[in-house]
Amino acid sequence: MSVAFLDPGNLEGDLQAGAIAGYSLLWLLFWATVMGLLIQLLSLRLGVATGRHLAEICREEYPFWAGLMLWFMAEVALIGADIQEVIGSAIAIRILSNGVLPLWAGVLITACDCFIFLFLENYGFRKLEAFFAVLIGSMALSFAWMFFDTKPSGQELIEGILIPRLSSNTVQQAVGIIGCVITPYNVFLYSALVQSRKVDSKKKGRVQEALNYYTCESYVAVFVSFVINLFVTTVFAKGFYGTSQARTIGLVNAGEYLQERYGGRDNLAILYIWGIGLLAAGQSSTMTGTYAGQFIMGGFLNLQLKKWLRSLITRSCAILPTIIVAVVFNRSEELLDVLNEWLNVLQAMQIPFAVIPLVHLVSNEQIMGGFKIGTSLERTAWVVAALVIAINGYILVDFFISEVHGLLFGIAVCVVASLYVAFIAYLLFRGTKLVSCFGSHGFAYTITT
Repeated sequence: MSVAFLDPGNLEGDLQAGAIAGYSLLWLLFWATVMGLLIQLLSLRLGVATGRHLAEICREEYPFWAGLMLWFMAEVALIGADIQEVIGSAIAIRILSNGVLPLWAGVLITACDCFIFLFLENYGFRKLEAFFAVLIGSMALSFAWMFFDTKPSGQELIEGILIPRLSSNTVQQAVGIIGCVITPYNVFLYSALVQSRKVDSKKKGRVQEALNYYTCESYVAVFVSFVINLFVTTVFAKGFYGTSQARTIGLVNAGEYLQERYGGRDNLAILYIWGIGLLAAGQSSTMTGTYAGQFIMGGFLNLQLKKWLRSLITRSCAILPTIIVAVVFNRSEELLDVLNEWLNVLQAMQIPFAVIPLVHLVSNEQIMGGFKIGTSLERTAWVVAALVIAINGYILVDFFISEVHGLLFGIAVCVVASLYVAFIAYLLFRGTKLVSCFGSHGFAYTITT
């Protein structure tokens, strides 16, 4: 679960936030992680209490056309994340091979080796979990070494976490942080991962015990991921904030910039340590993407296929666009970094299509039984959902103002934006009535079944 907070998209958002905004967005990284933890807890609660995962329940609870739309949105988010994850591994392979292997070769290696690693599951799920732990440990050691070697300011770090600050120049990085920390496809994955433990859903005590243990595990996993993200952000804030390189640094050239800033021409240690951490992030997140693709496609479409065949189909949906991106952008670092930024934004726009159904379902007593979330938690969950929707609204308006030129293109964007907003409204209001969730004297309202 912690890998969801540690993919190359996260590292891209971290390093750009640090280089462009310094320490000023650390508070947002913290609260975005807290929101991600809340969503993770709700998702695993759904999986443990029902014995089914989110995609399966959405297929059963929503009309056919709405289920297809939710599946499409989840696949779009998955492909966007996979492009970042596989490209991240490919960049790391290029770094560690001294540039001998191009991006497209790294993409093919990553596509093949993730299947090899996933065969570990045949020897027991614990073996696979242990392998993930090794990869996360590699990330932690690599980025911790960089953090302590660069000696960032402790005072500025604490102020950045505690004092909210946001300027007009850092809005896109702020949105990107939320988009890469709260990854849409992982919302579906959380509820499926808990199925690896056998819990008798008919025994309330056993279900509650499982929820307690999963909650403890989630807190630990999210804390570790937050610390690693914090390491990366502060290293780049210390080295590049306020410099001429801040706006040009990205995942592709970050290793070279780190070497120039901290290592020098004859000291390649930091370059290779960055490469090892990036490779661990890319490999682990690529495997989680493969898992998520299986559950998303199998759950929404009810595919009765062998696991290896389903993995091959779902992996191909993501690998083919990634190879195209690797070939097209191989010689253009600047365009590849811009693409990564907008992929973070794309994932932020897909979050409502995972979060809204999740909150509806865990608030439904018919589905959850005695494990339906309480009123206070429901309020908090809807506040998080409302915040995400508001951020998406900003993205749409900003995109329309800055990127839309020409009448025909403007009309097309308006139509797509209208459909996007209409589908969110449908998910919010489907089969519901507006009632106060904040008491008779409250001013805010939410949707309940």
